[in-house]
Amino acid sequence: MLDNNQLLRFTTAGSVDDGKSTLIGRLLYDSKSIFEDQLAAIESTSKKKGHEGVDLALFTDGLRDEREQGITIDVAYRYFTTPKRKFIIADTPGHIQYTRNMVTGASTANVATILIDARHGVIEQTKRHAFIASLLQIPHIIVCVNKMDLVDFSEEVFNKIVAEFEEISSKMLVKDVRYIPMSALLGDNVVNRSGNMPWFQGAPMLHTLETMHISSDINKVDARFPVQTVIRPQNESHRDYRGYAGRVSSGVLRPGDEITVMPSGFTSTIKTINLFEESLEEAHAPMSVSITLEDDIDISRGDMIVRSRNKPEASQDIEVMLCWLNNTSAKPRAKYTIKHTSNDQKAMIKEVVYKIDINTLERVNDSELNMNDICKVKIRTTKPLMIDSYRENRTTGSIILVDDTTNETVAAGMIV
Repeated sequence: MLDNNQLLRFTTAGSVDDGKSTLIGRLLYDSKSIFEDQLAAIESTSKKKGHEGVDLALFTDGLRDEREQGITIDVAYRYFTTPKRKFIIADTPGHIQYTRNMVTGASTANVATILIDARHGVIEQTKRHAFIASLLQIPHIIVCVNKMDLVDFSEEVFNKIVAEFEEISSKMLVKDVRYIPMSALLGDNVVNRSGNMPWFQGAPMLHTLETMHISSDINKVDARFPVQTVIRPQNESHRDYRGYAGRVSSGVLRPGDEITVMPSGFTSTIKTINLFEESLEEAHAPMSVSITLEDDIDISRGDMIVRSRNKPEASQDIEVMLCWLNNTSAKPRAKYTIKHTSNDQKAMIKEVVYKIDINTLERVNDSELNMNDICKVKIRTTKPLMIDSYRENRTTGSIILVDDTTNETVAAGMIV
């Protein structure tokens, strides 16, 4: 039964001490997703720190510095399953200097949960995280107004915060925003409905995550199949087999479809789609399959199989919203390796169009890129990349830059 469950990835964001780690701890604790030995270890640590009950934040704050300072520094991933759905949680840090960690954790998320302290309302960090969620095209946002117990579970306070956030979200490309008043520490509206807030008629957080419709989040129109490797077994039973293996990035592919191989432009028809020894009637994202064609075509890693009537743009000049991840600043006109799906090419940052002031969200004319900077840049590659805009396709619309000298990932970008 669990193998058929749908996987939902969600990320938490919020300012320091808004209760992100406590919320995840409560979610895991109340949904009984904690192993007994983990629970015993956390109970022991909580007693040593002088807490009367279990310190729920310790379930996710795994680094020693995180536990000592009571903050989240690195992205912590946690996995749990309910009878209705499987989940991957990315607990991301709230500090300004860890913007790159939040971008990393949010890049694959279906849902962003943005925590707001009911006492403080919408602050600069809230706007920053809402902007990053919008920039990363996360389809769904759940605004968790936390610590309602400290404002006497006031409906008036909740409604005021909802109005403040709606003013922000109206200016951003956010499709689905939901609001939940809660107390992560006490468990109100996390897994179980709160008796302290009868005025709230919505569902608690876990039920919202379990029932949220995410099937339409995947682009099912534009068929994109980046080739990772060519399979030629060369054994007696598969002597003439020539398959192209990879993961379907978006869309649906079926035997008999007319396809074009990019960038060469050769055309053919899909003969079979295979998953191990099984032949499939169709393949859709994010399935990993092997495809055979009716014609022998020179195809290698980095090529992309697409439908002949629906092609991505092939371009060497691309505009990208870039988040600089590295401690070392970007070098002017330095050469990098750009990784786009299964395609690796040499690339150069030609121009920094503008930077985003992460505090005011205004555009700034500044060509120097430092760690955690978010900016719009123009990149030139040595060979064409088969690209879609990130808004249309999060897989074929994303890139990373790698420093050739250190082999470090220095930036992640979204094609605009």
